[in-house]
Amino acid sequence: MNSTDSTDVHTPPAPPTSSVSDRRRWFALAIVMTAAFMDLVDVTIVNIAIPSIERDAGASVGQIQWITAGYALAFAAGLITGGRLGDIHGRKRLFLLGIAGFTLASALCGFAANPEMLVASRLLQGAMAALMVPQVLAIVHATFPAHERGKVFGLFGAVVGLGAVSGPLLGALLTEWNLFGLEWRPIFLINLPVGIAGLILGSRFITESRAPKALKLDLVGVALVTLGLLMLLYPLTRGRELGWPLWGYMSMTSAVAVFGALVAYERRKGARDGSPLIELSLFRVRSFAAGILIQTVFGLGLGIFFLVWTLYLQTGLGWSPLRAGLTGVPFSLAVSTAAGLSVQKLVPRFGRRVLQAGALAMAAGVLLYLWESDRYGLGITSWQMTLPLVVMGIGMGLIVAPLTDAVLSEVPREHAGSASGLVNTVQQMGNALGLGLVSVVFFGQIADRLTPTEVGPAFVHAFQYALGWVAAVMAAIFLLMFALPKRPSSQPAGMAVEAEREPQLVS
Repeated sequence: MNSTDSTDVHTPPAPPTSSVSDRRRWFALAIVMTAAFMDLVDVTIVNIAIPSIERDAGASVGQIQWITAGYALAFAAGLITGGRLGDIHGRKRLFLLGIAGFTLASALCGFAANPEMLVASRLLQGAMAALMVPQVLAIVHATFPAHERGKVFGLFGAVVGLGAVSGPLLGALLTEWNLFGLEWRPIFLINLPVGIAGLILGSRFITESRAPKALKLDLVGVALVTLGLLMLLYPLTRGRELGWPLWGYMSMTSAVAVFGALVAYERRKGARDGSPLIELSLFRVRSFAAGILIQTVFGLGLGIFFLVWTLYLQTGLGWSPLRAGLTGVPFSLAVSTAAGLSVQKLVPRFGRRVLQAGALAMAAGVLLYLWESDRYGLGITSWQMTLPLVVMGIGMGLIVAPLTDAVLSEVPREHAGSASGLVNTVQQMGNALGLGLVSVVFFGQIADRLTPTEVGPAFVHAFQYALGWVAAVMAAIFLLMFALPKRPSSQPAGMAVEAEREPQLVS
């Protein structure tokens, strides 16, 4: 491990007592929370505008998938590296670099001249988010004493819930209003004033911090992960358009060899200098190994559902972006409500069964949605969708909030930081894989050339087929959850992460 210069680092001082210092740290909290909110909204806001982008920019099916999957892939590939760069070079510095890059990438997305430029800009946006987002909780740790962090993390949960609710609505309104004749572009351009304000205020109010000991960067590991995912995802997204060529199958098969090389390299690097990208010894912990698989599969299911749901509502049923966005409000509210109850009331009492109930509820909601879609066809209304969406939202809320702690509950304290980063990374990778699979489980059910009267029924059928896959994913998650601990650990994972990566302030 590398240690930072002892002249630059000292032990965190006692919590500030002056009103000026107190205001500064709450300003810092507001800034990093705004950045986290911006990232959360940017994921959900794009989905609702996808049909408009497809029509206005002339994007192909594969390009549409890469506009969403590219962000998730770049975000996933850079998360661990972004966190380590913050440990080494300072969380404030990396946060400001990330928010500046995210703002620039948002401008490039908003002014994209063609679909290719939009895809490239989304990749850059995801990479910049990977520099920005890992610093948020580390900055909170550096800024607030331990006895105040419960309140702060409660606020963070509220921000996550607000992002889930407001993202689709904001995207729908901005697309529907067609501000200045810009069509879908304001969904990206809205980040510009927010990002610029965050950059200016962050440079003034955020205190610099870095880890007392920082691992070396594992750039080879990052390169192998990214290469393997590209070799798997690119043929999936382009395969249908290109007629499933032989090289696509060869690329997906070779991706397995790349991941094998990654495991071998990480094992050697861990033995050599103790700083691998992936700490392989973690996979000897049964709950962690199962949890990583659960996070990947869960992300895959969500990646499939949210994209095909948007296409079903707007292209299949012909609804406006605003109507589609409003239809999703009961789902978002159910997720936020159930997430709060899950962590505060249910999991401490019932343990693992809460997460399993969530998986079953999501599967039941998906099957109910499938039945209603088949029964009402093109005549289905938003009100008829409310019940399955609320059931699905409750199920998702019961899972998303406590899952990370359940996965990390048996992880050794000294590996808690890297384990937490890996959990977030694989969820994003699963999401990217799910978005790639949309070409198979959704577009694979739609003929290449459809008359206007054939579009609606074809999209309804493809949506129902994709829902069957999502229900199967939820059933698999239910079974995998038997490998998680029955009860939450006495020390929450968040405390272990804090102990592993206790930041130090830079004078």
